[in-house]
Amino acid sequence: MTAYANFPGSRPRRLRTTPTMRRMVAETRLDPANLILPAFVREGIDAPVAVSAMPGVYQHTLDTLRKAAVEAVSAGVSGIMLFGVPEDGKKDARGTVGTDPDGILQLGLRAVREEVGDDLIVMSDLCLDEFTDHGHCGVLTADGRVDNDATLERYAEMAQVQADAGAHVVGPSGMMDGQVGVIRDALDQTGHEDVSILAYTVKYSSAFYGPFREAVGSSLTGDRKTYQQDPANARESLRELALDLAEGADMVMVKPAGPYLDILAKVAEVADVPVAAYQISGEYAMIEAAAEKGWIDRDKAILESLTGIRRAGAQMILTYWATEAAQWLGRDAGQG
Repeated sequence: MTAYANFPGSRPRRLRTTPTMRRMVAETRLDPANLILPAFVREGIDAPVAVSAMPGVYQHTLDTLRKAAVEAVSAGVSGIMLFGVPEDGKKDARGTVGTDPDGILQLGLRAVREEVGDDLIVMSDLCLDEFTDHGHCGVLTADGRVDNDATLERYAEMAQVQADAGAHVVGPSGMMDGQVGVIRDALDQTGHEDVSILAYTVKYSSAFYGPFREAVGSSLTGDRKTYQQDPANARESLRELALDLAEGADMVMVKPAGPYLDILAKVAEVADVPVAAYQISGEYAMIEAAAEKGWIDRDKAILESLTGIRRAGAQMILTYWATEAAQWLGRDAGQG
């Protein structure tokens, strides 16, 4: 046989011969501690409501939210990100229920903190979209545009109320210019210096958010292209990163995850804070739907998708499979 380059002396397949060998030389490790569970808590229900576009995901009551938090802790998940779903009649143009100390999101935060204390990092979505009757992430001007600076005032109020309710971390997701700095000031001025900010630094205007809109009972008509990023752009993500870090972000996030692994890798390469990625509802729904059809192996596809996000540079992954995947990983570690 003719030798080509270093073959036959060099045979990479030697390091793929057995499961134990592959595990030993694996470059990327996926651990339950990398995972964060997004969860929805809904007002006015007495039993969990299934999200039809996301099989296995529910809008929780306060009681079932507590149970989900305990289950996440038992599986070794690091955090839970809460989204509130108010009754439609309580929505208004300014998202008032979002800053009501007794609003559904604040009640959910208190319930989880009471149940698990510091055993789970309790995070809150800091945005107005779930609470406005128009479904946008901010306050609107008379001609229907999102008013960036007026929205920042509302975000400052939300930060204080969510921190008061027990959030360890607030996650501003509205993509308003200056949001991180305003929220940091609001937290520091109200005695919440220890509350962290997970900035939605990179958030694209994506077609993959569809199932999430059902999960939060969104009232949105139209789109969010004037404030979420254009999928065609990459360099502006690094500009957003520089701004958020300068304003005091403790952690940064890329959302969605799967379609933007190149962006995640760029952010992870230069960020000097922990980097998260959000495997969003559409990513979840596609795998579940293909698996239901028998076209792919569900469990393997889930772990492969999460490993890819981790390999691209995410230290934390928000995924609706967090608890289930953590249970698998814990079981496999125990067998090892």
